[in-house]
Amino acid sequence: MMTESINTSIKRRLGAADKLLITSHIRPDGDAIGSLLGLGLALQNAGKDVQMVLPDGVPAAFSHLEGCDLIQKEVEGDIDTFIVVDCGDFDRVHEVLRSFGVPAINIDHHITNVNFAEINLVETDSVATASILAEHLDQWGLEISKPVAAALMTGLITDTLGFRTMNMNPKAFRQAATLMEKGIDLPDLYYQAMVSRSYKAVRYWGAGLSNIERDGQMVWATLSLEDRKEAGYFGNDDADLINILSSVEKSPVAIIFVEQPEGAVKISWRVRGEEWDVAKVAADFGGGGHRAAAGAIIKGSLDEIKQRVLRATREILS
Repeated sequence: MMTESINTSIKRRLGAADKLLITSHIRPDGDAIGSLLGLGLALQNAGKDVQMVLPDGVPAAFSHLEGCDLIQKEVEGDIDTFIVVDCGDFDRVHEVLRSFGVPAINIDHHITNVNFAEINLVETDSVATASILAEHLDQWGLEISKPVAAALMTGLITDTLGFRTMNMNPKAFRQAATLMEKGIDLPDLYYQAMVSRSYKAVRYWGAGLSNIERDGQMVWATLSLEDRKEAGYFGNDDADLINILSSVEKSPVAIIFVEQPEGAVKISWRVRGEEWDVAKVAADFGGGGHRAAAGAIIKGSLDEIKQRVLRATREILS
């Protein structure tokens, strides 16, 4: 009943909206891009004036999606309805956009979501925010066109690491089949999101793999600003190296430390199995995520942060 009530509220709010702003978290990933684009295009097709805004821009890995050229870095003019997708905490929305005040709608699947909007549709059993949208768009009177389907499929693919995370469920597979029926090219979307890497990204991987370490059930690697510079890699992420680390046998917990400009470190955790909850560790450092995949950004030196995070992660393994 609760979801039905929220669905009714969202449908009513979207129907009354004239000028909408949709955004997601900083450093957007595939689910953020796919969810923002899927909802934004569906609303535009319904005749709404929609601004899809990501101040950090669209990562190159998702630039092939139809409609990506409509995603702006700044808001232009007035808005009357502010929507945030795939974001567990309003503090993870870019500071420029937080000036627009409390969002009208928050659509997300993170277990750490703090319900920061007027209307909060948070379904933590969904494998991705794109899965929530795939289930509810038609209930809100919005059509899933081929471009919308491609965007939502990208969200499903990326947040489940190609349909292989521990939280995969039959509903997500059924949604993927329904989206395929819209005429999208699943093999190409999978390749673009999960397989294709630039030469510079692979060189960047090399730097991280050259300093890989293991202690008991943990394996980790470090990427410095100098590593990024030498590889010529322009992103501020790990180029998905964490997914390579998480494949190391007998090491169910993988961590990567990525040095950021201005004295910060980005940490990503991945865990195989259901014994441990890395979202709790991430939350202790001001981050969030899921039991099996979480992240945080911490101010401090690379060496200092690495020791603090390794110590905290060891505690959940003991």
